[in-house]
Amino acid sequence: MRILLVEDDEPLAAALSSALLQRGLTVDHATDVEGAEAYLAAVDHAVVLLDLGLPDDDGLTLLRRLRSGGNTRPVLVLTARGSVDARIRGLNGGADDYMVKPVDPDELHARILAVMRRQGGYLGVSLTCARLIFDVESRTARVGDTLLSLSARETELLEILLRRAGNVVPKRVVEDQLFGAGGDLGSNAVEVYVHRLRRRLEDAATGARIETIRGVGYMLRSAA
Repeated sequence: MRILLVEDDEPLAAALSSALLQRGLTVDHATDVEGAEAYLAAVDHAVVLLDLGLPDDDGLTLLRRLRSGGNTRPVLVLTARGSVDARIRGLNGGADDYMVKPVDPDELHARILAVMRRQGGYLGVSLTCARLIFDVESRTARVGDTLLSLSARETELLEILLRRAGNVVPKRVVEDQLFGAGGDLGSNAVEVYVHRLRRRLEDAATGARIETIRGVGYMLRSAA
């Protein structure tokens, strides 16, 4: 799952990005509103973590622009503004949750998952296709009691496909989710990961199959 962190404090952003990566989340980082808007226009992030005191504009202004434009992407505010009035302004401005710095990484991760559940991004705690079961919180895939050995990128790719199982996921969406906007990719980077994951699903007899829809993208479906 790819999230956007909008934070101008570089050491804090690095620490949060590292902590979230350890919990299976991929983080794009913007230091100001302009950079955040560029990311938001290019990548379909699952959640935005938004600081309010940004160097070029107030984060709350960005949040209000998103909501007035009809963007319902989940936004969790991370800020030093801890007064009741500030919290009310943030929530009334369209935030889905509000945390005052410093934040505990485990609590932040739990709140990200909670925001996703409220938004419908997590339908229960597991995703399934045929005999394959993917646990959202532990980010593990299994068939029966047997765990699949997947790399971080393979796990992320599996989650992307499982969330749209039975539907075609455009290749561009897969690229953005796996590597971020403007990632330095070889021409067949996505195909390499799709091939690896396809083989792992077949070797584990999951009954789930990845189909390549030429010129469009990929679809995960039951092989039965």
